[in-house]
Formats: sequence, structure tokens, C-alpha cells
Amino acid sequence: MTNCVEVFDLATIEKRIEELRKIAEQPDFWKLKDAQDISKETVMLQNKINKLNAVSGEIEELETYAELLNELEDVELQKEFYRRSSLLQKNIEEYQTLILLDGAYDTAGAILSVHAGAGGLDSQDWTAILYRMYIRWSESHNYTVKLIDEITDQEAGIKSVTVSINGDYAYGFLRGEQGVHRLIRISPYDSAKRRHTSFASVEVTPILPDNVELAIKPEDLKIDTFRSGGAGGQHVNMTDSAVRITHIPSGIVVSCQAERSQHMNRATAMQVLRSRLYERMLAERRNHMDDLQGEKREISWGSQIRSYTLHPFQLVKDHRSSYETGNTQAVLDGEIDDFIMNYLRFQKTTG
Repeated sequence: MTNCVEVFDLATIEKRIEELRKIAEQPDFWKLKDAQDISKETVMLQNKINKLNAVSGEIEELETYAELLNELEDVELQKEFYRRSSLLQKNIEEYQTLILLDGAYDTAGAILSVHAGAGGLDSQDWTAILYRMYIRWSESHNYTVKLIDEITDQEAGIKSVTVSINGDYAYGFLRGEQGVHRLIRISPYDSAKRRHTSFASVEVTPILPDNVELAIKPEDLKIDTFRSGGAGGQHVNMTDSAVRITHIPSGIVVSCQAERSQHMNRATAMQVLRSRLYERMLAERRNHMDDLQGEKREISWGSQIRSYTLHPFQLVKDHRSSYETGNTQAVLDGEIDDFIMNYLRFQKTTG
């Protein structure tokens, strides 16, 4: 019998593990700059192999159970068969997740930013709601969240916020969240209680390993320091510890004001800059390929990836995978795994 898990390229994974182990056997392995990354990749690939072997072995066991149940009636054996079948289904779903998360940096942590768009105070409030949604989701997955930069509005909401989300596969799960998110609701800021549409954009980049080489020339950087306006205590707010870095050739601007020292804020800001420059490099390559293939894609506030409708009905719909749910409160409380998984499957099937 050919089982469903054989679609995984086992030989390729085993070959890669062997390559990594040969590198790890070198006497000066731990002196290498990417030693920890190599070790981490080896463990993750081995976990894929172990999961595959466990699923394959359980399928063989259940096939034996099925043959026995065809020959005799055994209530206890039947109960055990269904119990283990249910467990197998869960293991296969976990295995399928590992297959879906096969991008170059899917195993890495993520840098996530939410920016208010068109919609005034409603948009800023919507940005704060989305930020809370991603924090709740991260906490449910036991990820570590660290605030990097936040610009709040005195009247309401958040204009922009950036956080790092650390944990295995954080970027792989979250990369599909990048894009424009639209909210339709009765505005709490409209005395006439009219329906408003608000927009916020989400940007997700991987936390790059140290061994990823990116040419960033010191003369291409403009570095400014300023007094922090966010949380962090009296020390942070009374010194010019916050750092803003402008990459002049690309126009990318990043800032960090969450740390107590200027040195730490600068290091964090550089980490964010590296990630965004890498993401821009990949985007330019994709756009070049689209041009070669005659494909044009317009990115604008109208090209939302997901809509959250709270009035006149309750619905959250992803416009790429077409997955939707009427449980809007659960989604806004961080239950977005179904949207994430459906997008990953959609991306896999559409290439």
C-alpha cells in the first residue's frame, strides 16, 4: 500500500542531514559562525524524519488491526483501532504542517510590523486590535514577543508598531499575514454611529541568521538618536537612547526605542534593517520574474488579503484561500491558525 506520507522527499532530507553531520564532525566546528544554525537545522530535519517514521509505522499497525477486525468481532480491538486512528490523524496533520513550512527561513523567528492606513482614528484603533490579535496568537504558541518600536496616538490607537516574535517556525506561520487587512464596523468614534471601513498593513520579515551576508555600507546609513516616547521607564524617556536608521539607497527607515541603551537599540534596529533589506531583495527578484513572465500585480490599499466584517453581519474572510468564519471574536482574540494553515495549503497548491 502506498501511504499518503510518501509524498515527502525522504532521500533529500536524509542527504541534507548527512551533509550537516559531516560539517559538525569537523574539529573546529563550534568556531564556525553558523555552527548554531547548522545544529538547529540538523535537529529540525531529524524531527521531520522521526515524524515520518512514526506516522508510517502507525499506518502499518492500523492496517494489521483492520485485517483482524475484518475476520472477527472484537469490541475492545475496535475501540483501540478508532482511538489510534484519531491519534494518527492528528500526527499526520502535524506532519503536513512540517511539509508546508519548507521555505528558506520558515524555521526562523519573525519581525512583525502593523501600520495604520486610511481611516483616521478608526485605522489607528484597528492597528491596535490587530497588534493585540498577533500578541494573543504568539502567546498561545509559547512564542516570546519583544517590543521594538511603537508610535501611539494621544487620542486613540497605534500609528505603527514593530515586534520580534521568537520561536521555531514563527516566520513560517506568519509570513502569509503580510498584506492589507480591512475592517468594516460601526465606528466608535462616529457620533452618528455610521459604518466605517478601516485599513492596516502587516509586514513580516524573518529574523536572519548571522551567517546571511548582506552588503550594507556604513556610508549608506543615516543614524539619528532621539528621546524615547514609548514605554520603558524613566531612564529611557529622559535620555536620547532611541535610534532611527535610514538606509539611503532604499529609503527604508527603521527605529528602536524599547531598550534601555542606545547601543542595544542600534543593534536591534540593524537586525530589523537587515531583515527588511533581505525581504526587499527577494521581492525585487519575484517582480523581475513576473516581468519576464508577463505578469503584473498591483499592490495597493484596495488589494486586501483579508476582510473582517463586524457589521451588518459577522464574518472574517481570507481573499486568497477563500477560508472564512463567522466567529469574529475568536479571530480577534488570536485564533488565526485556521487562516494560517489554509493559506499555506493554498500557496502550496497554486505554486
